[in-house]
Amino acid sequence: MGSTYRICVCFTRRFKVTEADPPPDVKAAFNKYSEGGVNMTAEQFRRFLAEVQGEAGATIADAERIVEQILHKRHHIAKFTRHTLTLEDFHHFLFSVDFNPPIGSEVQHDMSAPLSHYFIYTGHNSYLTGNQLSSDCSDVPIIKALKRGVRVIELDVWPNSSRDNVNVLHGRTLTTPVELIKCLKSIKEHAFSASPYPVIITLEDHLTPDLQAKVAQMITQTFGKMLFYPESDLKEFPSPEELKYRIIISTKPPKEYLEAESFKGNSSQKVKDSDEDVWGKEPSNLTTDQENEDKVDNDQSNHNFDDHDTDDFDKNSCPSEPPAYKCLIAIHAGKPKGGLKEALKIESGKVRRLSLSEQALEKAAEAYGMDVVRFTQKNILRVYPKGTRFNSSNYKPQIGWMHGAQMVAFNMQGYGRALWLMHGMFRSNGGCGYVKKPDLLMSSRPHNEVFNPKAKLPAKKTLKVKVYMGDGWHLDFKQTHFDLYSPPDFYARVGIAGVPADETMKKTKTKEDSWTPVWDEEFTFPLTVPEFAVLRIEVHEYDMSEKDDFGGQICLPISELREGIRAVPLCDQKGEKYNSVRLLMRFEFV
Repeated sequence: MGSTYRICVCFTRRFKVTEADPPPDVKAAFNKYSEGGVNMTAEQFRRFLAEVQGEAGATIADAERIVEQILHKRHHIAKFTRHTLTLEDFHHFLFSVDFNPPIGSEVQHDMSAPLSHYFIYTGHNSYLTGNQLSSDCSDVPIIKALKRGVRVIELDVWPNSSRDNVNVLHGRTLTTPVELIKCLKSIKEHAFSASPYPVIITLEDHLTPDLQAKVAQMITQTFGKMLFYPESDLKEFPSPEELKYRIIISTKPPKEYLEAESFKGNSSQKVKDSDEDVWGKEPSNLTTDQENEDKVDNDQSNHNFDDHDTDDFDKNSCPSEPPAYKCLIAIHAGKPKGGLKEALKIESGKVRRLSLSEQALEKAAEAYGMDVVRFTQKNILRVYPKGTRFNSSNYKPQIGWMHGAQMVAFNMQGYGRALWLMHGMFRSNGGCGYVKKPDLLMSSRPHNEVFNPKAKLPAKKTLKVKVYMGDGWHLDFKQTHFDLYSPPDFYARVGIAGVPADETMKKTKTKEDSWTPVWDEEFTFPLTVPEFAVLRIEVHEYDMSEKDDFGGQICLPISELREGIRAVPLCDQKGEKYNSVRLLMRFEFV
């Protein structure tokens, strides 16, 4: 009996969560700006915001408001007897994601340039709930994507079994269909819940002319005046600002319906998609099919171009009321005649969308990198996952972004590091789903030279990142989640995803037996092309006998990183923010 009692006492003692002291840098900043006093005044706090946090525009009124909010939140005082911060209040402010986030939440890019000047948050097979071969089709993942800020929704449209209506499904697979009308109604309802900027629906069309007419009717009746369709072919794309609250259709112009070939999924060649590089292995606890499913090659994987595209048509031949199917297509997808070089030709007085598989993009980047950049200055390039990604995994998005591809299409229902990067990129610009491409991609020099993604460049600036400490796991996880008998042993990984020269991953020491690990370690990252760089942050719990446990992640766009000491929220594997888990970090550009 006595020994059992002792074990219990020991068990509760080991799990006791102690509040970590403010790190030395926080104490030093408080001491400096409070001028050695025990309290920091609003004016002293304003100086700290301006000089350390890089908020030069902070006024005394801003500082007073924040001080009041902190005191109210921490001490629940209705009537304030003091208007100053203690060291603990100051630390609380710095460690609060609400008060002191690492990036802004406002739209801050110029939204008046043509659509081709933006990276656009793009989904692939947006209706699938899981893998590409046998999962259910539904409007639920579409709604989720729109709520996250995704602006391009892809629907594969096919005749139903009786050929009198239209379903959405991944053709030639076992995916169970969902009716097109249900998807359209959900898009209408949720299109602008996260962002006012336009939603583009890319249709992969496998329909007969009579069903295309039916789709035109569905689209016009569902969206009405929200629908944007120009009266003649676009010479230049309109801007996101002009297209606020509009729905845009993009697909190939109609052609006679051809019976689909039966699915040829019988090749047994296996494809290895290794993520064993600077990124490290995918963390544990991912879906088993994500980690273990064999990737079987099929006929799709050899396609260079998407099946989205054919000949042009004369828009003026459209009846004006009601609009025929072909008149609704605002962004034409045009299948290239000939090879890649031909596909990348820029036509004067005309804009279009080209779709390439991830492998076709790699080939194009290798052979015609600067032509791709030139093409994307005016036209839209969509990149989609290769056909062998049956488990809804994704590819690295950087290669598309480096070449100016606006629509890097991702399986939003697949998890893993590539998708975290996509989430990170589109945290930019207030999460509105449109990120202005850096000037280096849009400018051309006198001899029509453009950015060369292969060029070896010197470091443009250096980012210094200090990882002070972490907290919140004891609130978001069960006490026994990481270890049955002791507190967790956390370490952090910090690195850069970007152009190959900038890619790196570094790691802190492991802090044993602590729910509030204090690392206090600094890392330096020279950046040759900071415009494409995304800061990757992960926390894992060291496990000697098994795979390390996942403890949180976030990716942040370096172009919008706020300098100074910041609270960094962490997310789970699906990219959902934890309630309490966060890190205290410092960012400095030198």
